[in-house]
Amino acid sequence: MSLLEVNEVHARYGPVRALHGVSLTLEEGEIVALLGANGAGKTTTLRAISGMVARDGTIVFDGETLPRRPETTARRGITHVPEGRGILGELTVWENLKMGAYLRRDRKAVASDFDEIASELPWLAQRRDQQAGTLSGGEQQMLALARARLSRPRLLLLDEPSLGLAPIIVEQFFQVVRRLNEEQGLSVLIVEQNANAALHLSHRAYLLEVGKVVLGGASAELREHEGVRKSYLGY
Repeated sequence: MSLLEVNEVHARYGPVRALHGVSLTLEEGEIVALLGANGAGKTTTLRAISGMVARDGTIVFDGETLPRRPETTARRGITHVPEGRGILGELTVWENLKMGAYLRRDRKAVASDFDEIASELPWLAQRRDQQAGTLSGGEQQMLALARARLSRPRLLLLDEPSLGLAPIIVEQFFQVVRRLNEEQGLSVLIVEQNANAALHLSHRAYLLEVGKVVLGGASAELREHEGVRKSYLGY
């Protein structure tokens, strides 16, 4: 059984239907990318998994059906980093980080996790009392990832993490995600406009068009697919 199974999911915003029977799977320890043009339904797919939009169909996580309740999704071990990072700009860096661990009761382990993150990103500890909204875009994205890590998710949903960031920051961010996957077995479902970067990061990928999955397979194979190359990779 796959860690995540999305079966014939339809989603809508009021009367407007955004997904038309999306189905996909994600295995434990796998990185899967969702590709497609703006409006294809990528972000809505993540929101459907998180329980943030009205939906029909079935979403199964670790053998149990997910109800459409974001708090239940979070308690099951799914953490969603939305497009725009979701940082609370008026709060400090430390206050944002603590929100990532709000469901945890193992305070010593939380402190240990923070120490580990601070050793990797010393500026987080140095700026713990700084308002998060005053950080650069790249720093906010790293803060969002660090906050997500403090929830100890089994599945991380990333929505357009490279949006508005310089290429060198994008590369650094993806290196961290790859390391978390390889060293900690973190499963990741990522929506990313930078198809080339997403296909090099992920193990498998799905291509969405107008709310439907039209193609899926190993990322290495999709990099060689003529339609994907011409429409999304530019060669």
